[in-house]
Amino acid sequence: MKANQILNYCTEYLSDTVLVESWGEKGIFYNPDHALKRGVYVLTVKEKDGANDKGSNLNREGIFRTNMGLRKQTFSELFGSNPARPAAGEVVRMEYDFTLLDTILPHPVYAWMGWISILNPSEDTFEKLKPLIDESYAFAMEKFKKRK
Repeated sequence: MKANQILNYCTEYLSDTVLVESWGEKGIFYNPDHALKRGVYVLTVKEKDGANDKGSNLNREGIFRTNMGLRKQTFSELFGSNPARPAAGEVVRMEYDFTLLDTILPHPVYAWMGWISILNPSEDTFEKLKPLIDESYAFAMEKFKKRK
């Protein structure tokens, strides 16, 4: 799959979402009626390494990473307990190869917050990712209600 296919899926099927490009990534935010400045993150797509996020080696040709935040319980069911927050520029201390393609992984930096990631998902893996996108969307809706 291509990054734009994932972003288009989200804006087409997740109501009240907007696409925002900033900080070298594209983000899908839940923001009905543009009530908040940006909204609440549902999902991001990142196509290059940043100063504090190099764990996936995104500077490889044609590589992109999709990221989303899940509830702690779901993250724990997938990967065990949330790791400690890493120091700036470091990756979380978990036994994963964060450069693997087409594999649902903890986010190399934000796993401590319950975020997951996947590099270049295939169409089959994207089907497995859809329920997690739905959870991230529902979680974003909950956060939005608290902020508004």
